[in-house]
Formats: sequence, structure tokens, C-alpha cells
Amino acid sequence: MTDLPLSRNGKEALDVAKAAAGEAGEIIKAHFREERQIQFKGRANIVTEVDLRVEDSLKALLRAEYPDHSIISEESEPVSGGSNYTWILDPLDGTNNYSFGIPFFSTVIALTSGDDVLLGIVYDPLRDELFAALRGKGTTLNGSPVRVSGKTKVQDSLIGLDLGYVDEKGKRLLEFITSLWPNMYAFRIMGSAALGMAYAACGRLDLYFHLLVYPWELACGKLLVTEAGGVATDWEGRPPVIGESSVIVSNKDIHADFLNIVHAR
Repeated sequence: MTDLPLSRNGKEALDVAKAAAGEAGEIIKAHFREERQIQFKGRANIVTEVDLRVEDSLKALLRAEYPDHSIISEESEPVSGGSNYTWILDPLDGTNNYSFGIPFFSTVIALTSGDDVLLGIVYDPLRDELFAALRGKGTTLNGSPVRVSGKTKVQDSLIGLDLGYVDEKGKRLLEFITSLWPNMYAFRIMGSAALGMAYAACGRLDLYFHLLVYPWELACGKLLVTEAGGVATDWEGRPPVIGESSVIVSNKDIHADFLNIVHAR
């Protein structure tokens, strides 16, 4: 396992990430349900001034503690550093939920070294739930260890998914769910891919999938699920690549059962 770097002030990386998430959460809660300005990045892909305020807060804290680290964040250009470490951020995953007053969204922070994800946090500020994973050390929810679901079949599974912002991919998922119904327990469209994968990591969902996740969603979600004893692959069953990838996360048995169903269609 790669050792996590201490910050300039001698702090552990997980403590720095938690502090950054906490500050982000205070900003998010302070402006929830207010009227806000919305900018459209696509037909249903939006950014609010809160996204930008939270991003500024996260980047300021991380740059103060780790001035030589790179930063990749959803709402701005990458920041290059001199080390091999990169922070990957989503200041507000679930912006549509947030903008409509739906209380299901999160802040996402991951630390990578090269292609390795070392640390991941998904923080739900309204419920004060912090999902955290360190490579090789398991996944926790507010400090207590969690595990993926113990079910074995898709037909018994509560399934989470998101349609994303690419219309043809969303249509493909809707057609797939229609073909699968009713051979499942139920499904939920989450509105936050990061929280969807965090819920799979702690067993609230038995399975989560998406046809297009971005680095700030995948880096953290993949680590949370695998460190909780689960499996994360792309739609073809290959290791998901942090960039733009499909993703399936679950436990080993349901994941295998789901891939068999996908390949049979």
C-alpha cells in the first residue's frame, strides 16, 4: 500500500479531506432551498453558484495543505502540481437534486497517485454521513466499518442507477430496466452517482450501475465499494478506467449474475 502524504502542517491526508468536506458541507447547507442562479452545461447538466463556492473552498484548503499536489475538479480547469499526487473533486454531486430542493447530494474528494486511488470520501451534509475509504484499510460510515450487501441474485436486489446527461445512454438504460422488470426487487434513480455507489458500499443498495461516470464520481465510488468487499467493473466486466466509463458495483455474486443478464441480451 502507498503511504499517504502528510500535509505541509503535518496533518494526515484523511483528516485534511474530512476538514475540507466539512467546510463544503457548511456552505451547501447554508444555501439549500434558497433561490439561486443556474448555468446550463447541457440540456439537463447544470452548475450553480454554490457548486463554485464549494469548489473554491475545497481547492483553497487543499492547496494550503498540499501546495505541490495537482487538482482535478468538475467545475474548473485542472491545477498542476510538482508531485505524483492528484486530488479529484466534485464539490456538489447531485446539483439537479440540490437545485430542486431534493435532499440527496454530496461532496466528493479522492486522492490518487498515478492510477492508484488511495483515499476516497463521499459526504452527505444534510444527514451528516461521511463515507470514507483508504486503500487496503476498508470502508467506513462515520467511522464504523461497512460491507456490501449479502444478497446473491439480481431478482432479489434493490437496484440504484442514474441516466446521466447523454440522452442515448439514458434511453438505453431505461430500455434495459424495462426488459429486466419485474425480475428485481425494485429500482431507484438516485440523482447522485457518488451517493449511489456509497449506498452500494454500505449495503443500502444491492447493485448500482451507470453508463457514463466521470473521474470525480468513479475514483471515490470504486474505492468505497472494493474496500467494502465488493466488485467494480465497467459494463463489459473490465476494470473501470478513471476518465469517462460505465460502471457496475455490487457484491461478487450479484455482480456476476448481473453481467450474465447483460450479456444474454
